[in-house]
Amino acid sequence: MPELENKQETKSKNIKNIVKSNKVEQEVIHNSKPKPRNDILISVVIPLLNEEESIPELTTLLVKELNILCGNRYEVIYIDDGSTDNSFYVINSIYEKNRRIKCIRFRRNYGKSAALSVGFGRVRGKYVITMDADLQDDPSEIKNLISKLEEGYDLVSGWKKVRYDPISKTLPSKLFNWVTSKAAGIKLHDFNCGLKGYRAEVVKSLNVYGEMHRYLPALANWMGFKVTEIVVLHHPRKFGKSKFGMSRFINGFLDLLTVLLTTKYFKRPLHFFGTIGGLTTFAGLTIATYLSIEWMLGLTYLSNRPLTLFAIGMIIVGVQFISMGLLGEMITKITNENNKKLYGIKEILK
Repeated sequence: MPELENKQETKSKNIKNIVKSNKVEQEVIHNSKPKPRNDILISVVIPLLNEEESIPELTTLLVKELNILCGNRYEVIYIDDGSTDNSFYVINSIYEKNRRIKCIRFRRNYGKSAALSVGFGRVRGKYVITMDADLQDDPSEIKNLISKLEEGYDLVSGWKKVRYDPISKTLPSKLFNWVTSKAAGIKLHDFNCGLKGYRAEVVKSLNVYGEMHRYLPALANWMGFKVTEIVVLHHPRKFGKSKFGMSRFINGFLDLLTVLLTTKYFKRPLHFFGTIGGLTTFAGLTIATYLSIEWMLGLTYLSNRPLTLFAIGMIIVGVQFISMGLLGEMITKITNENNKKLYGIKEILK
């Protein structure tokens, strides 16, 4: 009996070893299978809000252009930013016929930056194109954007040199672009053009939030990417009306200040606050010196000159700005010591 039990135990162990061996072989075979290859060359991201009339025509033009450029190696990602019309259902009907036409639908309107951020997170293409859904951007410009990218640039922005928009949009836009160009230190004529081309690594590096979509070229430039622009075609709006009002220019300048503080002056806050504080303090001291000379010459009484209080106020405000800059420098130093992942690294040779 003991011999029989020993034989059964040995047999049971052999079976377990065989099963285990088979599992290992299956795992090896499974892991050795080639992973699905990403064959997407061009990804097109299109934020939209209530554009049900434009979508069919835009999709037809896009598919025709993309088929010529890369065959079936493309994807189009519509971002429905809380549309209240039938935009999503129009895209859904297209999706049933062509699975390369995709859509992400927001529960409510979050804004263009949010739409681009989500789209950038989903793209798989080597090149990423962004454009508006209102048919004012021409899909035939995609080949020109990619051609420029292949020259070695990382981001190519469109320039609507000839615009078919009312003067209420074009005039403030020119002022906005001029101020942004000077502040950002990059010479572009049309920061807010929706038609842009990117390399994939650019969109994966950009942090887009708030209303930062206007400043993507500036953000990319500050991160060390090569940025340029080309002239693109612009068409009159066929359907509906613009979704942006005059408030976008006010918000745009406020966002520009945010961009400058969080990027250009992020590592050197004293340069920003110190400059403002220094100029304010200097102006206050100049006024105070002038009033003091008048008082010493007996030409005036400081007690009845409101300018005296104004000069003192400017000096105090200037010192406060300089103090803010110094505090910012201290915080930046602590941040740098605790976080070494603040710099964009292109490649490492080991």
